[in-house]
Amino acid sequence: MADSSSNSEASDLLHLLGGAKTLGVTPHTKADYMELVRRGLPYNAFRCVASELTLSFKDVQTTLQLSSRSLHRRKAARLSQVESERIMRLARIAARARHVLGDRATALDWLTTPNRSLGGEPPLQLLDTDLGAERVLEVLGRIEFGVYS
Repeated sequence: MADSSSNSEASDLLHLLGGAKTLGVTPHTKADYMELVRRGLPYNAFRCVASELTLSFKDVQTTLQLSSRSLHRRKAARLSQVESERIMRLARIAARARHVLGDRATALDWLTTPNRSLGGEPPLQLLDTDLGAERVLEVLGRIEFGVYS
């Protein structure tokens, strides 16, 4: 997170998660974010990501295969490590898409539109697994470096 493009992406990630106010700290490194995931993100980080991406809570729950009953129980507490990792995955991919595609609206449209390079699936639908997220990041990398067909 040293160069300005990485700083912009890191800033977007922090914003998507609700900022230092929601997280209770200002993470600066990947290790800081890992620690947040291990401790469990605050429930409000889930709300912020959904809101910033203009997705319904139901859409995020379904996409990331999160239990609505478990999330309901966590409203006054922290998300589990698994739930936190999935929310972080979504936020990281969204921040990366915004960085590569230039603006929030274009990134949101790209994330929700079926993509030929992803077998006709919208990128958002692949974020329920780490391998799916890797595929989405690969396509974003190809777009960024002009190798997209």
